Amino acid sequence: MSPTPAKRVLLARPRGYCAGVDRAVITVEKALEQYGAPVYVRKQIVHNKHVVATLEARGAIFVEETEEVPVGALVVFSAHGVSPAVHEEAAQRDLRVIDATCPLVTKVHKEARKFASEGYDILLIGHRGHEEVEGTQGEAPEVIQLVHDASDVDAVEVKDPEKVIWLSQTTLSVDETLETVDLLRRRFPLLTAPPSDDICYATQNRQEVVKQIAADCDLVIVVGSQNSSNSVRLVEVALEAGARSSHLVDFAHEIEEQWLAGVTTVGVTSGASVPEELVEGVLGWLAERGYADVQEFTAAIETLTFSLPKELRRDLRPAGTI
Repeated sequence: MSPTPAKRVLLARPRGYCAGVDRAVITVEKALEQYGAPVYVRKQIVHNKHVVATLEARGAIFVEETEEVPVGALVVFSAHGVSPAVHEEAAQRDLRVIDATCPLVTKVHKEARKFASEGYDILLIGHRGHEEVEGTQGEAPEVIQLVHDASDVDAVEVKDPEKVIWLSQTTLSVDETLETVDLLRRRFPLLTAPPSDDICYATQNRQEVVKQIAADCDLVIVVGSQNSSNSVRLVEVALEAGARSSHLVDFAHEIEEQWLAGVTTVGVTSGASVPEELVEGVLGWLAERGYADVQEFTAAIETLTFSLPKELRRDLRPAGTI
C-alpha cells in the first residue's frame, strides 16, 4: 500500500498589496488622521471588501459619484484614476481633492493625452465599465476606442491605419492582452505599441509566480474580491497554467470543504489590493485541515514604493509638532 502523499501549501510570492494600493490605502488613513472624519472617497479606494469596510469603520464615506460629496468637503480619488470631467466636477463643487490615482495609471493617462494630441487613434484594451478604463477613456473620448476582448477587434474603425496605437488597462492578463494585440496587428500591421509596458509590474509578477506553481497544484486559492480585475485574472491564469481547480475568496470562511477532496497541494496567492492578514487567515484555515506545511515560492522581489499624493504631503505635520 503506497503512503498517503503529504499535504502542503505552495505560497506565492509576490502577492498582495502593490505599491499603488499601499499608497492609496495609506492616503485615506493619513487623511483621516490629519483632517478628521468624514473623509469622502469617490468609488472604492481599492477593490477589496475588507479594506473598504475597515476604512468605513474609521470614518471614510464611499460614494459613487462626485455629486454625492457635500460642497466644499474633502474627497479622495481612488487608485483607479478619474477622467478630466471628474476633476472639473470637483472644482465646480469647490471640493478639496486628494488624488490617490496609482502613478502607473497616471502614466497611461499621459500616454493617452500625448498620442491623442499627435492625431493617433487609440485602441484601449480593457474591461468595459471598469473605473480605470472609464478614467483613461475620459482623457480623449473622441479618439479612444475600447477593445474589451478579441470579439471587438473586427468592429474597430480608424481614420488612418498608419497612426494607430494600443494602450491597456494596467490589471489585465498579460497573455490575453498580447493575444488581442496580435489580432489587432493583423488588421493594422503598423499598429504602434505603448512606449513602455502598460500592464502593471505587480500584475505581471503575481501572474508569473502563479504560472510557475499552478501545474504542481491540485487547487489554487486566490484571495481577492470579485470586482478586483487582477484577482479574477489570477484564477484564470492558474487554470490555464495547469491547476486542477482554482477559486476566488474574500475570506477564509468562504472556502468550501469539498474543494479539498483528493487535494494534496494547495497554491495560495492574493490580488494586488489584498492585505496580508486575509492570506494569513486562509493559511490558518488550511493548517487546521492538515495543510500546515507551507512552502513559499518566490518569483520576484518587489522594492518599488510611491510617495503620497502631493496634496496630502503638503499638509502633513512633521513628526513631533503640535
